[in-house]
Amino acid sequence: MNKLKILSTKTIIFIAFIIFLIISVFIKFTPGIEIANNFKSFSFEMLKVLPPIFILIGLFDVWVKRETIVKHLGKNGGIKSFFWVFILAAPMAGGLLPAFPVAHSLYKKGARLTVILVFLGAVGIGRVPMILFESTFLGIKYSAIRIIASIPLVLIFGILLGRLLEKHNYALPKNDK
Repeated sequence: MNKLKILSTKTIIFIAFIIFLIISVFIKFTPGIEIANNFKSFSFEMLKVLPPIFILIGLFDVWVKRETIVKHLGKNGGIKSFFWVFILAAPMAGGLLPAFPVAHSLYKKGARLTVILVFLGAVGIGRVPMILFESTFLGIKYSAIRIIASIPLVLIFGILLGRLLEKHNYALPKNDK
């Protein structure tokens, strides 16, 4: 069988990208060299950040009991559950990438869908590292206004979307490989 047929389209595009970078370096194509330098820099940053994040996600999955999640983030968690997910989202590093495995872990352990959607929104708007970085460049006033405006929107839309999905009996596919 032809090996190119086995490779996915994404893999072929990635290989073409790498070939482009290598050729750019050899022929001294300035935009290609800049792209290669950025790619190398971002790749090393991700390699430094992602392993500890995924180790912490694994520990979270193992150490936090299902009963604790159900009690605080489940059906009877009440309004406090939204407070807890904002607290959980605040120290997260790495953007939304590590938030999805955490959200999946919360879902498997019995958290409500509305709480999970609010958690994902909270990670998007309320990570402390992002707020500190943002306030250094745009100012504390801007950051405060953005947070004050964003929190109610995340809560409202997370709750509305969660209720809509629960009304239609939405459940994540059972794919635990």
